[in-house]
Amino acid sequence: MAEFRLETERLVLRDWREEDWDRFFEVTNTPAGMRWLGGVADEAARTLQRERFESYHAEHGHTFWALERKQDGGFLSGEMLGTCGLKKSNSENGPLGEFEIGWRLRQDAWGKGYAHEAARACMDLAVDHFGAPRVIALTVQGNEASWGLMKRLGMQRREDLDFNDPRFGPDLNPTIAYSITAEQWAGTRG
Repeated sequence: MAEFRLETERLVLRDWREEDWDRFFEVTNTPAGMRWLGGVADEAARTLQRERFESYHAEHGHTFWALERKQDGGFLSGEMLGTCGLKKSNSENGPLGEFEIGWRLRQDAWGKGYAHEAARACMDLAVDHFGAPRVIALTVQGNEASWGLMKRLGMQRREDLDFNDPRFGPDLNPTIAYSITAEQWAGTRG
């Protein structure tokens, strides 16, 4: 199977390589980066996360891909920024089987529009290539930056899809949901 690679104006989304994992966790597995994801992950949790990402790709042909920056005077070309991509929602108590978009970027990449740029490319893939009838995104109420991006993508709050995630305590529950249909997404492009 050919390696997945998608370029945007400033970014590259691509399949994971063996050498990516240590750098990914080094730059994103920080107290700030993991604040809304249950805290800094230990080695066992990092291994499980890698296995999940790899299984999404194997089972569905998409995953939360490696996200790197192109050279333009900012980060070095090829520098790991984090991840962005698609999976089938699989959270216990959540909207199982829905196309889910997600992202996680290193702290020094926040506020520069990278997550928005990568997420738009992933939304296009979800609708145009994978035929998603709708795409959801999940976060927690306190993560304003994340749900703010969901709103900028044209997603709408879906309280009917909110759920309590048993992996997290009361400070990270409930998980809140946003969604957008393929038809609504088409209206944002144009």
